[in-house]
Amino acid sequence: WPRPASPPVVKLEVFYNSEYSMPSTHAMSGTAIPLALLLLSYGRWQYPLMFGLILAFCWCSLVCCSRIYMGMHSVLDVIAGFLYAILILVVFHPVVDLIDNFNLTYKYAPLIIISLHLALGIFSFTLDTWSTSRGDTAQILGCGAGVACGSHVNYIMGLKLDPPPDTLPLSLSSLTVTVFGKAILRLLIGVIVLLLTKVAMKKATIPLACKIFRIPHDDVRKARQRMEVELPYRYITYGTVGFSLMFVVPCLFHFIGLS
Repeated sequence: WPRPASPPVVKLEVFYNSEYSMPSTHAMSGTAIPLALLLLSYGRWQYPLMFGLILAFCWCSLVCCSRIYMGMHSVLDVIAGFLYAILILVVFHPVVDLIDNFNLTYKYAPLIIISLHLALGIFSFTLDTWSTSRGDTAQILGCGAGVACGSHVNYIMGLKLDPPPDTLPLSLSSLTVTVFGKAILRLLIGVIVLLLTKVAMKKATIPLACKIFRIPHDDVRKARQRMEVELPYRYITYGTVGFSLMFVVPCLFHFIGLS
């Protein structure tokens, strides 16, 4: 299913023009993320339900409409992406606690999660020819595996445990100058750590993959179009970023008194 024809559509973004259009993955993520946040946070935190619904609606609408405006998707592509996201939420939301409990408590969960995500990444790279979306897929899978492994380590070490059910819903703290300043400082430190992690892993994984698979790395862009380079680079780099996000950065905050 190709992208909308141009003309008559005026395309403001042509980088992904050669990739498939149906369904819109932006519409899927733009629907699934805000609705999942609403489903998982309401009842855990005190806030008006209408506020959450309006925020989710605006988020979803802006993402979906932007894809049509950019000329990257038709209305049907966006509707299909929206419905796919709803289907995924309907299937997985009832069992999300079981999945989370498995990830946290089963000792071999990290191995299973890493293997599953890696297998999905390899499968995505076997489809058609190389494209940026294949790398994006490996990036998402790697980050997800890293986050899951970081959560597992946190649970095993007793660093971040869920509050008792009788304390829910949690109330939001008042926004003071101290709280705001602390939040900004945490944001800056966290972003810097994650960026440094990404840069370090990128510099290490690409040359290493090229060396292992004997691929010339004089032209890094061309080398990254090979699955043997792009998959380990994306998976390992963003897996490490995800792990740092869930484990390393919170430990750093605790060490410097920002937790």
